[in-house]
Amino acid sequence: MGATSIWHWAIVLLIVVLLFGRGKISEVMGDVAKGIKSFKKGMSEDDSVAEQKSEDPKVIDAKTSAQTKVSENETTKAG
Repeated sequence: MGATSIWHWAIVLLIVVLLFGRGKISEVMGDVAKGIKSFKKGMSEDDSVAEQKSEDPKVIDAKTSAQTKVSENETTKAG
């Protein structure tokens, strides 16, 4: 019977209410709810950022990189 008795839980609830008060308990529960909401929002933002990165692949143009190498060689020879 011990821990599952209705009187046991009633006394525990009474002590918690006396220690923290009704207002403090509701504040704590509100803070927990805000934390959960911000966590969910952060997770959804991470997913949207990952989707944007996967949609825009980077392409390297071979002509541009070859022109850069040629201009670098000309600069070192002229110097």
